[in-house]
Amino acid sequence: MSATQKSPASKNPLLQLVLNFVRGILIGIAEIIPGISGGTIALITGVYSRIINSAAEAFKGLALLVTFSKSNWIQAGSRFRSMSWSMLIPMLIGMFIALFAAAGIVEPMLEQYPTLTKALFAGLIAASLAVPIRLSGGRWGLFEYAIAAAAAIAAFAFTSIPRGADVDPGFFVIAGSAAIAVCALVLPGVSGSYLLLALGMYAPTLAAVNDLDFAYLGTFVLGALVGLGLFVGLLQWLLQHKTRITLVLMSGLMVGSLRALWPWQSETGEVLAPTSNGLAEIALFATGALVVAALIFAEKKLIRF
Repeated sequence: MSATQKSPASKNPLLQLVLNFVRGILIGIAEIIPGISGGTIALITGVYSRIINSAAEAFKGLALLVTFSKSNWIQAGSRFRSMSWSMLIPMLIGMFIALFAAAGIVEPMLEQYPTLTKALFAGLIAASLAVPIRLSGGRWGLFEYAIAAAAAIAAFAFTSIPRGADVDPGFFVIAGSAAIAVCALVLPGVSGSYLLLALGMYAPTLAAVNDLDFAYLGTFVLGALVGLGLFVGLLQWLLQHKTRITLVLMSGLMVGSLRALWPWQSETGEVLAPTSNGLAEIALFATGALVVAALIFAEKKLIRF
């Protein structure tokens, strides 16, 4: 599916609603898991560019609203109407449900079965590389491989940063961390959860979700909105005017981010040698890859509806 294609279920509104709800659930789960980007899941499921375009339109509309000009308000209304609401509403509902549900499920999985869980997630991401590579169009040349390699090295270096100690955050720490981490929601290959781990903010944020600490969560959302507003316009421009190289860059980021999902790691994220024969991890890696392959295949079939 191309990055600009309409929903594959556009001729079946009920199926479209269900699919968008499921997409939101998958994106929400990804945002909880260190090493997986919600942007990657959006790219796999064919809604990435529509999310970016809708987010950009929303922030442009908000900017016009605060000018207190009637003509600008009319333009703002046009911006808001151009957003993909039929996709966004069920997807956001699914995402928020998954965020709160996964916070209480995924963390115990990572604590009790860390190597197996990471192996499964690594398989998901490795197989999903087929999506941005295919969407980039045509055979890559030396320049594209160089860009992808540089991006992979950068992502590998980022995920090699030792995880910070958990902190007792204040307003600006919470908001600042959210503004930085939200890039993972719109940039495939960059994990917001891993960013929070590196900043020492993962455990406090996860606890706030589980404890329904609305003061903390409100501050976090505010910071995330600021970060998203600053970044999403640039990304929209890149996707519209530099599509091929942007997708090549994303492919490299996704390759490098696999470093965060190496099954055997220390508490600070240091890579360790396998502590078992690895057969179970290999099996789960293959399972994750097959799940993504099935999703891609199903997406292609649904386009024909």
